[in-house]
Amino acid sequence: MRCCTAIISAGSGFGKQLREKQKAQLIYGLAERQLANYVKRATSKKGDTGLFFGRLLEQRLDNAVYRLGLARSRGEAREYVSHGHFLVNGKRANVPSLQVQSGDTIEVRPKSRASKFFTDFIAPRLEKYELPKWLTFDKAVWQGKVIALPDAEDIPKNFDRKMIIEFYSR
Repeated sequence: MRCCTAIISAGSGFGKQLREKQKAQLIYGLAERQLANYVKRATSKKGDTGLFFGRLLEQRLDNAVYRLGLARSRGEAREYVSHGHFLVNGKRANVPSLQVQSGDTIEVRPKSRASKFFTDFIAPRLEKYELPKWLTFDKAVWQGKVIALPDAEDIPKNFDRKMIIEFYSR
């Protein structure tokens, strides 16, 4: 086991690509197959593959909930989506990987809104929370809206998207 990790950590191109892929998996809470499928979908489109890949990750429902400030982390957002605390376009959604599109509304279910978590922890946080440009949020009705697709500057640069695409294209 030690010899393999030494080769990967030696600074090889493969090792760097692998680390970037693992960062993305950790940040977005994805399994290997999910990440591979996002790369496959991004490479099937014509244009900037890195941008398409970043958009696919950012448009996940759990990430959108996190970006709206309705959770303190992506993992927490994933849990609350899985427990059915959110409505997407008026319908209960419990699939964290659901892709939100421009024009979609994301709201906290009325029953969930009254919970101690949302009233005590999230409501005060929303007062000073700064949203990305591609989302809006109405605090009065606890409803967010996807107004556009994320631009390149809206996608965090926590990892190198191009290296991940190269990793899967070998």
